[in-house]
Amino acid sequence: MSNVQTGFGPFIAVYLTAQAWTELEIGLALSVGAFVTMVMQVPAGALVDATPNKRLAAGAALLAIAASALLLAVWPETLPVMVSEVLHGIASCVLGPSIAAISLALVGREGLGERLGRNARYAAVGSGVAAGLLGAAGAWLSGASVFWLTALLCVPSLLALAAIRRADLHPPEPEPREREGGALRGLRDLLRERGVLVFAGCCGLFTLSNAAMLPLAGTQVTRNAGDEANLIIAACIIAPQLIMALIAPGIGRLAERRGRRIALLIGFAALPVRGLLLMLVEGPAWLVLVQALDGLSAAGLGVMLPLLAADLTRGTNRFNLCLGVFGLAIGIGGTLSTTLAGLAAEWFGAATAFAMLAGVGLLSVLTVWLAMPETGTRAPA
Repeated sequence: MSNVQTGFGPFIAVYLTAQAWTELEIGLALSVGAFVTMVMQVPAGALVDATPNKRLAAGAALLAIAASALLLAVWPETLPVMVSEVLHGIASCVLGPSIAAISLALVGREGLGERLGRNARYAAVGSGVAAGLLGAAGAWLSGASVFWLTALLCVPSLLALAAIRRADLHPPEPEPREREGGALRGLRDLLRERGVLVFAGCCGLFTLSNAAMLPLAGTQVTRNAGDEANLIIAACIIAPQLIMALIAPGIGRLAERRGRRIALLIGFAALPVRGLLLMLVEGPAWLVLVQALDGLSAAGLGVMLPLLAADLTRGTNRFNLCLGVFGLAIGIGGTLSTTLAGLAAEWFGAATAFAMLAGVGLLSVLTVWLAMPETGTRAPA
């Protein structure tokens, strides 16, 4: 999954910049995908909850992402790029919850924290390897080759998915009182939970700060480095993946042993620091070093989001619906982030845009610290 998804995001910004798109146009294109992701998160979560075959849902999503990548490679004009972003947004809404549901069905709730940590480690390795391959292809072949290769990477992803046997999956059974009622009732009940609402706000602030940082840096690098931009962006993706691969299992264990809030704070605290440093640094080497901090943030949110969803939906069949609520908040943040950062960069300069993103990141840290309840059953008294 990570191999495939690495082809989107920063590489799109580099690709479209090379096609003479402006920062505002790139921001709007990325925001279209983020908006679709925002709209589809909750329906996709409810759909995955209702679908008995999570592997089939994940496979269909992977095929849709492959089609999205091919559309970018073949036709980098305004309408096809927008259609590609829409298709990718819908497929991603289904793919993430499907993988989380498969993980939960494989190990159960008690083993989920460590399983999510290992998932994040393999995801980081996959993203790092794919970033290197895609960066090399973009630099030495063509910008479009990034998306041809992304589509090709769906083949091993589908093979890995097919290797999971139905007999290995044992999804937790909801309590009898939770078996009745549809998605609307489940959503209403979820939105009455303080922990769900607070963490949804944390997710929105996190992505509002984070989503635009690397694409904005990518546009600056493309103007300064030319053909080497793809290699620099690849290094900016690989560095945080290495950090994430090293620390993600530890984040999962920390969350199980010391509680969820401390693990969240570690991940979120890296955001404002990274935004401020991106405002100050200019050279490619410094950019790569600063971007390594994203590994800390990605490990924190990547492990904790599904773990908190499992905590907050214990005894119900709303795990993926809860993921959808959190994904909706992330979609709102992502939609606003790229557009606002693009406008700020165009009107006031990139340094002001990075300062704005850092300020939002600090607000996300304060929200976790002051408002987020502890949901872990093993948290210290």
